Amino acid sequence: MNERMEEPLGATWLGGGRTSFLVWAPRAKKVDLQLVAPSKQVVAMERLPRGYFYAVAQAGPGARYHYRLDSEKERPDPASRLQSEGVHAPSEVVDTRFEWSDAGWPGIPLATYVFYELHVAAFTPEGTLDAIIPRLAELKDLGITAIEIMPVQEYPGDRNWGYDGTYPYSVHHSFGGPSALKRVVDACHQQGLAVVLDVVYNHLGPEGNYFADFAPYFTDAYQTPWGDALNFDGSGSDEVRRYFLANALQWVEEFHIDALRLDAVHAIVDPSARPFLHQLAEVVHEKALQLNREIHLIAESDRNDANVIRPADEGGWDMDASWNDDFHHALHVALTGEKNGYFVDFRGIEDLARSLREGYVFSGQYSEHRQRRHGNSSKGIPGERFVVCAQNHDQVGNRMMGNRLADMQNFERLKLGAAAVLLSPFLPLLFMGEEYGEMAPFPYFVSHSDRELIEAVRMGRGNEFKEFKWEGSLPDPESEATFASSKLNWDLQKQDWHRLLRQFYRELLRMRREIPPLASLDLETVDATVSPNERTLTLRRGSKGARVIAVFQFGERAENVSIEIPAGRWQKVLDSATERWGSAGSETPEVLKSAGKIDLKLQGSSVFVLRETE
Repeated sequence: MNERMEEPLGATWLGGGRTSFLVWAPRAKKVDLQLVAPSKQVVAMERLPRGYFYAVAQAGPGARYHYRLDSEKERPDPASRLQSEGVHAPSEVVDTRFEWSDAGWPGIPLATYVFYELHVAAFTPEGTLDAIIPRLAELKDLGITAIEIMPVQEYPGDRNWGYDGTYPYSVHHSFGGPSALKRVVDACHQQGLAVVLDVVYNHLGPEGNYFADFAPYFTDAYQTPWGDALNFDGSGSDEVRRYFLANALQWVEEFHIDALRLDAVHAIVDPSARPFLHQLAEVVHEKALQLNREIHLIAESDRNDANVIRPADEGGWDMDASWNDDFHHALHVALTGEKNGYFVDFRGIEDLARSLREGYVFSGQYSEHRQRRHGNSSKGIPGERFVVCAQNHDQVGNRMMGNRLADMQNFERLKLGAAAVLLSPFLPLLFMGEEYGEMAPFPYFVSHSDRELIEAVRMGRGNEFKEFKWEGSLPDPESEATFASSKLNWDLQKQDWHRLLRQFYRELLRMRREIPPLASLDLETVDATVSPNERTLTLRRGSKGARVIAVFQFGERAENVSIEIPAGRWQKVLDSATERWGSAGSETPEVLKSAGKIDLKLQGSSVFVLRETE
C-alpha cells in the first residue's frame, strides 16, 4: 500500500506551518484542497490507489478548508476534527497536542464501573464540556466511577441529543471543541474516574451529510430507522471500515477515552464472514494491550442476543458489556404498573427477579409487543457484562413528555427503584440528576435548519408514541424552550427529600463497594424469589458465611410477610423505611435470628438489607 494512504485521515498538522490532508473520494475524478482562511489557496491533490487523494499545504491550526470535487462541489472534510461554524461550513485544522497529566493511568476494571450518563448541554447552565469539571468531585463523592458522555460529534445547530451528528471525528464547537473534551478526560482521570464516550456507528445524521458525494459510505441494500445503512459489507466497505475503526482509535489514543458505548448495534447490518463489530473489538482490544490500559466496548442492542457479549473464542462478538433493557422494563412495570407499548411484555416483579438471576428476561419466548419470539439465553454470562438502570436518556427522552421517574413516583418508590439497580449483580447506570430526584424533563430536541426535515422529525415523534396512548401535547423538538426545559436544577439536591435521596444513593453505592457479596458480580451466587402475592422480592447474594439478603416490598401498603432466610444471625445494614431515610419508621429489628424463616411486617414501597454475621 502507498505509504501516504496509511497516514491519518483528514487534516494532520505536521508542524513548521505544514499540514497534510488525506481524503477518500473515489466518486471524484479530481479533488482540490481549497484553503479559505486565514489566506486563500487552492492545492491540487495527488490521486492515490483505491480512490484516496493526498496533499501537503502551507497551513496550520485554525486554518479553514474544504475539498472541491471535480471543480464543482465544495464540501467539508468527512474526517473533520472541528466544524467551528457548523455542519455546512469549512472544516478547521486542529492542533492535537495536549499537556496530559494522567501519565500511567491504567483505567479501571469493568466490574467496578458505576456509570453516570450525561448530556453536555443539559448538564450545566453553561452547557459546555469545561463546565462539567467542577461537578466531578461531588460525583466521585457520590460513588460514581465512570462518566458517560452522550455523543459529542458535530450536529446541526446548537441543540441536539447528538445521535443526528454528521462528523464523527469532531467535537461539537459549542461544547468547546476537542481541547475541552481532553480537559474533561484529564480531570476525570485525576479524580480516578473513567470516561465513556457514546459513539454512533450505525448511521449518520441527514443535515450536513455530504459523505455520498465522496464515496460509497452508504448502501441501499439495508435500511435503518434513520435512513440508508452504512456500507460495512459491500463494494468499498474496507475503506468505510477503516474510517470508523480509525475513529474509535482516535478516541482511545488521542483523547484517552476509557470505553466506547456503541449506539444501537442492532442497526449495523453486516452478514460478512468477518463483521465490522468483530473487527472493531479486535482492534480496540489490541490497542488496549499496546497501551497497557483497561479499554472497554459497551454495546446497545435490543436483540437480547447473548452472542454480543460472548468472547470471540466462543463465537461471540467480544463486546465487553451490553445495555440490558429487559431489566429496565421489568423494574419500570414493577414501580409504575405501566403496560403500554413495549411494557406490555413485562410482568413487573416476577420478570425483575428473572433478570436478577439470568440477565435477560426474554431468552426465546414469545413477545406480544414484537409479535414473534425474542432473544436467547444469557445464562452463564457474568453480571459485569450487563449495564442496568432505572432511567437513561432513551427511557426518559423517548416518553412523550420526557418525564422522569421523580415526576411519576413518590419518594419511597424512588428509593425502592434506586436500591433495585444499585444492589443488583450488574453494572449500574444513573442518568444525570437521578440521584437527587431531578424534576426537569429530558424531551427530544433538535435545531435543524431544513424546514422539511424539522416537520419530518415532528411527525415521526408523534407517530412513535401512538401505541403508548400517553396523554398530553408533544413538546416541539425544534423549540428552544423544549431544550431549555431539560437543564438540570442543581439547587434541588440541597432541598428536602432531594437531599435525602442523594444520601440514600451514596449509601447504596458505599455498600456496593465495601460489602464483598454486593461487590461480586458472580451470578452463580445470586438468587431472587418472589412472594406468592407477587409484591415482595427477595434477593440473595453471596455464599455461606458471607451472604447478603435484600428484601424489596413493591406493594404500596404495609403487610405481614414470611421470608425464607438461612438459619443464623443477621444484621440489618439498610432500611429505607426508617426515619433516617425520611420515612415514618420500620418494625424490622436491627438484629434477626433465623431458624430458616422469619415473619415480618414490611412497610409499603420499602427495601431492607441484611448481612450474615455468624
